[in-house]
Amino acid sequence: MKKLRENMVRYFNKLDERWQALPLRKQHKYTLYFFMAYLLLTAGVIFKVCYDIATYDDSMVIGHIENPVLKKNESPASLQDTLSTILKNKIYERK
Repeated sequence: MKKLRENMVRYFNKLDERWQALPLRKQHKYTLYFFMAYLLLTAGVIFKVCYDIATYDDSMVIGHIENPVLKKNESPASLQDTLSTILKNKIYERK
């Protein structure tokens, strides 16, 4: 864990040195580009939320929950037999 932290600190220091090596005008330009991308993303999310609210449909279908076990046509006795057969086969395979 300590080595991971040291590697991360070293990596971030390299990034900071590279950032500081850039001319001030480029730093300003990159910061402006990142801010504009963030602003566009935020505007897109706000637009999507407003659109979803405007097209809200109040027709929710509510139905009963059906038990999937009762839907099966197999009897529980046959399921128990297959399980015991599988277990018996595994016991014989070990030898």
